[in-house]
Amino acid sequence: MPTTHPPAPARDHQDTGTTAPALALRGVTRVFGAHTALETVDLEIAAGEVHCVLGENGAGKSTLCNIVFGSLPPTAGEVLLAGERFAPSSPADALARGVAMVHQHFSLVPTLTVQENLLLGRGVRRLRPDRAGLSARLSAISETLGLEVELGARAGDLSVGARQRVEIVKALLDEPAILLLDEPTAVLGPEEVDSLLATCRRVAAAGTAVVLVTHKLGEVMRVGDRATVLRDGRVAGSGPLARRGGTAGEPGVDGAGLEAADLVGLMVGRDASSLDPVLAASVGVVSGAPDDDGGAIPARAVARPRAEAEAAQPVLAVHGLTVDDAEGARRVDGVDLSVRPGEIVGIAGVEGNGQSELVAALSGALPASAGAVLLDGVDVTRVGPRRRTALGLGVVPEDRHHEAVVTGLSVTTNLLLGKLHRFRRLGLLDRRAMHAAAFDLTQRFDVRTASLDAPMSSLSGGNQQKAVLARELSLDPLRCVVAAQPTRGLDLGAVDDVVAHLRSAADAGVGVLVVSSELSELLVLCDRVHVAYRGGLRGPVPTDGPDARERVAHLMTGATA
Repeated sequence: MPTTHPPAPARDHQDTGTTAPALALRGVTRVFGAHTALETVDLEIAAGEVHCVLGENGAGKSTLCNIVFGSLPPTAGEVLLAGERFAPSSPADALARGVAMVHQHFSLVPTLTVQENLLLGRGVRRLRPDRAGLSARLSAISETLGLEVELGARAGDLSVGARQRVEIVKALLDEPAILLLDEPTAVLGPEEVDSLLATCRRVAAAGTAVVLVTHKLGEVMRVGDRATVLRDGRVAGSGPLARRGGTAGEPGVDGAGLEAADLVGLMVGRDASSLDPVLAASVGVVSGAPDDDGGAIPARAVARPRAEAEAAQPVLAVHGLTVDDAEGARRVDGVDLSVRPGEIVGIAGVEGNGQSELVAALSGALPASAGAVLLDGVDVTRVGPRRRTALGLGVVPEDRHHEAVVTGLSVTTNLLLGKLHRFRRLGLLDRRAMHAAAFDLTQRFDVRTASLDAPMSSLSGGNQQKAVLARELSLDPLRCVVAAQPTRGLDLGAVDDVVAHLRSAADAGVGVLVVSSELSELLVLCDRVHVAYRGGLRGPVPTDGPDARERVAHLMTGATA
C-alpha cells in the first residue's frame, strides 16, 4: 500500500517580483485549420509553485501543455523559460531543457517492458541504462511519491492505473525544472492521490514549477497555489487560491483567494448551484458531510421508488464468475452480482482489484473460467460481444482510446459501430442515412464536432466519451449498460451530461452498472455499492444509509463486513 508522507511547507511567492517566472506564455495562439484552440493566452508560472490549469474539455488545456512540451509550435506568441525565449523543436528538446510532461493519454510502448519504457530516449544522458541504476533512482522517487512499478512487466499487460503510475514515474526520473501533469490522478486510488499531491508540494518546495491540469476541484483546492481557468481557448480568470487545510497538500491557507465555486463559474459560465448534485459533490461546492476531497456529499439526488425494481427479475445476473489470465493467475474470483431494471449499481475500489477483468468478462472480451453470466435470463457466458450487444448489453469501456473507439475512423462511423448493417442498401452503405442517424445522436447527447466526417481523434476527451455513451445507450433493444470509469478525466460539463444520461437510462427501466474510482459520485448516483477487493466483491452497501461512506471505506480495507 502506498505510503502517505507529511506535506512539505508552502513556498512564499510574494518575494519573487524581481525574478523572471519559471515559465511564461505571452500572447500564445494556436490555430488548427478553421479552429482556434488557444487565443492570445498570457500565463505566468513561478518557480516553486503548484499552478493549476482548469477548463472544460476542448478549452485548450492539453494544447497549452503540448506547446510547452514541444509537441506543437504556437501559431503566434512566445514561450519564455526563466526569462529566455523557449521554442523546443520536439519533446526531446524540451526534456533536455528541463521540461517534463505526464500526458492524459498514455505514451508507453505496449510491447516494451516497464524498464525499457523508462529508459526509452534517455540513453546515458542522465540515467545509467542498467537495472541497478534504474532501481536506485526509482527507490529515491518512491521515498516521496509512494508509487511502485514492476520493471519486468510488459507495459501492454498492465492495468490502466499501473500504466499511469509508470508515466508519472518516468516524468520524474530526470528531476525536471518544469513538471506538466495532464490529469495525472484520473486512475489513482485515494491514498495514491494523497501521495501524488504531497509529492507535488515537495517538488514545488524544491524550486520546480508544477503545472497541474485537472478537472477535480477538490485536488486544486488542496494543493494549488494559483489557478488559471481556460474557456474556449481564452483565459477566463486567474489568481491565487484559498485552500482548506489538513489534507495531502500543504497546511491550508485561509483568507482571500479563489474558492471552488468561483472556479466552477469561470469554467462553465454558470453558478455552481445549478450543477447536478453528483457533480457538485465531486468538486466540493455543496453543503453536507465532508467527502474525500474535503468537499461535501449531498443527500441522494434522486429517490426513485424501488419496490417494482426489487421484485423484478435481474437484467444482469452473475453467478460465481471466475476469470484467470493467460498465466493462470486469478483476476476475478467467484463474483456474484445482480442488476435489476431501473437500478443503478456501483462497484468501488482501488484500481487493480479485478474491476477491469470483470467488465471485460461481462462484455465478452475475456472468457470466463467458471461461473455464469445471464442477460435478461439468457445465458451468455460462452457467447461473444456481438451477440451480447444484440441482446441489449451496452458497454462503456474504461479505456476509450484503446477499447471504445477507432480514432482513425469518422465520428459517424464510430457512433454507428455495431449497427452498420442497418444502413446497407443494395450491398452498399447508405451514407445519407448514416449521417442523419449520427447527427441525431450528436444532438441528443451533445457531442460537439466540427464535422461528422472528421476523425474521432479530432474530438476532445469529453466529446469522445459522450459519443461512446450515445452509441451504447442508443442500442435497440437496451436492457443493461455497464459503464466503466464513465467520468474519468472529464470536465464539469461533460460529467454533468454523463450522469444525466445514465440516470435517464435507469429511469427508462434499463439496468445500470457503474464501475468507478470516484466514491463520491457512486454514493449519490447509485442505489447500492459493491467494493472490489482482490478479485472479489464485498457488500453491497445501500447508499441511503447515514453510514454508507464509512461502510464502503471499511470494505475497501479488505474487511468482509
